[in-house]
Amino acid sequence: MSTRLFQTTPRIYYGERSLEQVGAEAAGLGKKALVVTGRSSSTKNGSLDRVCGLLKHAGLAATPFPRVESDPSLTTVTAGADLAREHGCDVLVALGGGSAMDAAKGIGCLLANPGELAALEGATGLRPGPPLIAIPTTAGTGSEVTKVSVLTDTARHYKLLLVGPTLMPSVAILDPELTASMPPAVAAATGMDALTHAVEAYLSKLANPFSDALALAAIEAIAANLPLVVAAPDNTPARAAMLHAQLQAGQAFSNASVGLVHAMSRPMGARFGVPHGVANALLLPVVAAYNRPACPARLARIAQALGRRTDGLDLGRASRLAAEALAELAAELPLPRSLAAVGVDVEDLEDMAREAAENGSSRVNPRRPEVGEILELYRQLA
Repeated sequence: MSTRLFQTTPRIYYGERSLEQVGAEAAGLGKKALVVTGRSSSTKNGSLDRVCGLLKHAGLAATPFPRVESDPSLTTVTAGADLAREHGCDVLVALGGGSAMDAAKGIGCLLANPGELAALEGATGLRPGPPLIAIPTTAGTGSEVTKVSVLTDTARHYKLLLVGPTLMPSVAILDPELTASMPPAVAAATGMDALTHAVEAYLSKLANPFSDALALAAIEAIAANLPLVVAAPDNTPARAAMLHAQLQAGQAFSNASVGLVHAMSRPMGARFGVPHGVANALLLPVVAAYNRPACPARLARIAQALGRRTDGLDLGRASRLAAEALAELAAELPLPRSLAAVGVDVEDLEDMAREAAENGSSRVNPRRPEVGEILELYRQLA
């Protein structure tokens, strides 16, 4: 039986000073750039001015859009598309974490497709928007190599997914210098997001040899380097390794999908504004333990990738080590440890469980959950 790999890869620049390629790449794609970024960090650390300067030096007009919030809303994306139209922008540059890249993908989708974003969810044959250059400043989402945009419909408290090959960036620039200003809590959350991508890709029903190789390499690198990045932000080799690993994790789940952790984290973000990486970090160990009976051999291999020795252990014990290792890694990091700590109201758990059960990611999870089982997993974290 053949497996269809649906990802196309953007041109990738990786390593120190790779940001300097943004001008030449943008000049080959358009004449007027909309630079999509967050509300504070890129302005404070100077990276927005640096990118705009490189674009202008290459002969492009650069219009900043520093208005993207965590978990970007449809309102913000619509405002970005309006600004791009006003200035005639024909190339998009996303500078930031997954939120900036998701917003830029949504802006491009709006520029090319009629109607409102909410009506485009699930649509096939989306027309391509302006070419997108994605520049991650966190090491987590892998959005620079994915064809997915996750946006928040604040009116419905709902996470909306746009999916299609036309959302894939044209260029990805991964410069570890840009991740140096991440606070430890952000580095921890985004790193756990990348780890979740890799683990869920490896456990997915859609996993294949290509995604498996990427996922395991990412898990090994993240386990070795994430604590270093959080404890010592000036550790450039560790930051570079994390940036590369989160890209591998992004490529892995682009070819294999994610699972129950993501299905459960989306209601947490949509209803209570819990950052995606924080939600994933909370959920990953308990979901791994829940999945264990359905995929013990794969979890045993994950335990090895996380640095646990499984020689001489039976499959049951070896597979349990994976959930234990994930819990221990999360406990080392400056992250919340309960739903109460992130403001999730226990009165909403039943509705959240129903939403998670209906989410498409649950269908490719190795163990198909019932609503009651998901509710119990949430309650373990209450």
